[in-house]
Amino acid sequence: MMNSSVHRFRDIERTPEYLQPEKCVPPPSRASLGTMWFIRDGCGMVCAIMTWLLVVYADFVVLLVMLVPSRDYVYSVINGTLFNTLAFLALASHFRAMLTDPGAVPKGNATKEFIESLQLKPGQVVYKCPKCCSIKPDRAHHCSVCKRCIRKMDHHCPWVNNCVGENNQKYFVLFTMYIALISLHALIMVGFHFLYCFEEDWTKCSSFSPPTTVILLILLCFEALLFLIFTSVMFGTQVHSICTDETGIEQLKKEERRWAKKTKWMNMKAVFGHPFSIAWLSPFATPDQGKADPYQYVV
Repeated sequence: MMNSSVHRFRDIERTPEYLQPEKCVPPPSRASLGTMWFIRDGCGMVCAIMTWLLVVYADFVVLLVMLVPSRDYVYSVINGTLFNTLAFLALASHFRAMLTDPGAVPKGNATKEFIESLQLKPGQVVYKCPKCCSIKPDRAHHCSVCKRCIRKMDHHCPWVNNCVGENNQKYFVLFTMYIALISLHALIMVGFHFLYCFEEDWTKCSSFSPPTTVILLILLCFEALLFLIFTSVMFGTQVHSICTDETGIEQLKKEERRWAKKTKWMNMKAVFGHPFSIAWLSPFATPDQGKADPYQYVV
């Protein structure tokens, strides 16, 4: 029963002859490959653009409706700087999560030459993906949207138009964290602005008419509350997944653990980089994850 369930998910073969390498087209050379990773998925591109537009809308309301008309210059400068810094970091994290190769396995590498170069031992098991014709490393899964096998794939997120995997999980975690922070900040400012408008004349608390001001603030409040809940849950889920070293797909499929167990702190450093530093919070710092062997086979 256990073997049949495994075969439903993976095409397992023990010898190169059964992998049918002649049916696999060799992958293109590195010289012909582009340097930028981008998934051409209509739904994902729409969601990614919507993400940027929603952040721009929030910034518009925060600046032009609440902060610029405020008579407290210090309050406006501090909150404007803080909100825009967090928004910039959120969009930068989104950009890196979207355009970073999440850990794609070379497509079409199940060729005779590559299989022979592995120098497999007798009884050693390799995994072939019948969809992208690649030899799968352990803990890799095929994404139907990216049309590639992704190492340590957690899930495919349409909001970043990319898979969340081994190489871009840090940026996705930072994206959810910074979106949650600007959402919370926006909600607090909306609450203070409503109190200010109730105490003062509504015609003086905004550059817009009172009805327009109320509508803009309510829309921002709804957007901020929705994304605060969504991204906070996602952030917590991702941190838990990192600490337990178990991806979302592995948890969903209840896959048997066949990799070494490490401490939570070691798992965090494996994603965010060695050693711990302020660079963990920067979407511009690429984590040093060490030189892990991308092909780890289970005997």
